[in-house]
Amino acid sequence: MSAMFRALENRNYRIWASGALVSNIGTWMQRIAQDWLVLTVLTNYSGAAVGITTGLQFLPMLILGPYGGVLADRYRKRVILLWTQVAMGLTGLALGLLVVTGTAELWHAYLAALCLGIASAVDAPSRQAFVSELVGQDNISNAVALNSASFNTARLTGPAIAGVLIAWVGTGPVFLLNAASFGAVIISLFRIRTSELAPSAPASRGKHQVAEGVRYVRNRPDLVLIMVLVGILGAFGMNFPITNALMATTEFGVGPGEFGLLGSIMAVGTLAGALLAARRAGPRLRFLLGGALGLGAFTLLGSVSPSFWLYAAVLIPVGLASITFLNSCNTSIQLSVEPQFRGRVLALYLAVLQGGTAVGAPLMGWIGSEFGARWSVAAGGIIVLLAAVAAVIVVSRRSSLSFRDNLRLVFRRRREPAV
Repeated sequence: MSAMFRALENRNYRIWASGALVSNIGTWMQRIAQDWLVLTVLTNYSGAAVGITTGLQFLPMLILGPYGGVLADRYRKRVILLWTQVAMGLTGLALGLLVVTGTAELWHAYLAALCLGIASAVDAPSRQAFVSELVGQDNISNAVALNSASFNTARLTGPAIAGVLIAWVGTGPVFLLNAASFGAVIISLFRIRTSELAPSAPASRGKHQVAEGVRYVRNRPDLVLIMVLVGILGAFGMNFPITNALMATTEFGVGPGEFGLLGSIMAVGTLAGALLAARRAGPRLRFLLGGALGLGAFTLLGSVSPSFWLYAAVLIPVGLASITFLNSCNTSIQLSVEPQFRGRVLALYLAVLQGGTAVGAPLMGWIGSEFGARWSVAAGGIIVLLAAVAAVIVVSRRSSLSFRDNLRLVFRRRREPAV
């Protein structure tokens, strides 16, 4: 099997990946349906309402995510995932029934987003750490990249399917299909051979386990750099559902089909970035910094794109840059963190990423509503670009190379140590 897909040689991982792909497609369909429902049915094109919905979905990760990491380090991840998948499926089912029966109100969408966020806060650390149990330490880098490829394959198809279904039958059936898609993950978890898993030793019980994880990160400058960058980029550079919805409706005046198409076009770049990452043996500093710089630069370019199709084309390098950055961060953590801390550190990483989105989403939505969609996109691009340049400066001060030399390394083919 090609080195790009070597993790698929593992039976358990193949089963897990197949179920995750189906569920990811459903998740992306729901994201498009949720934003379209709030933007066009429950409000009169309110970017702030879409931002609040997104914020409610990601805010629990900021508050509860670290405790989800403690659970991942102490208990069997497979069992945790079974319960969280059931909870998320039931949430999608409830919202879908409300929409289909014509009784959905804005607060229902807010509540559903919050419930999904709570379940995700418990699910995400276990899901990320479960990869190492499936494939072992040698194939973690490839498995993380293939997870991203699966996620972005779903991102390529899910929004397009959702856009067509919304135009034909409305948003309600999309939520119901997403609820059914969680069954694929549940079935895959039952089919996995537990005897072939490679679980790490559970963390011992004790007080202040979240604080222990925070101290571990604080004593690792490389992890601190990742957390700071992830927080800034998550808050201001990765609010694509909001900015795309605003650009599609208020700037270009298109319908749900074109809105869904934007997500699929962007997924071309993210899928390409994930597959390129699958070829690499491990993380490199230049990919992390280069992804951040590219995300800021191309987002700015998108803010001044004069037409729908030019804006859509710019989303391809935006997607590639964002997934290159995120893959480098995730792989760095998976490979460099001690097993007994992996769940908590991944939880902190996800809390910072999704918590940043929860904080930034309402702000970016408000900017789009008050000053126009282009200003929302431009503000995110400027902040991300400044943060990336600052990170290059920090790295330069820690190394013997100058700022210019470090910047050149970002764009030059040269082996770098893991962050």
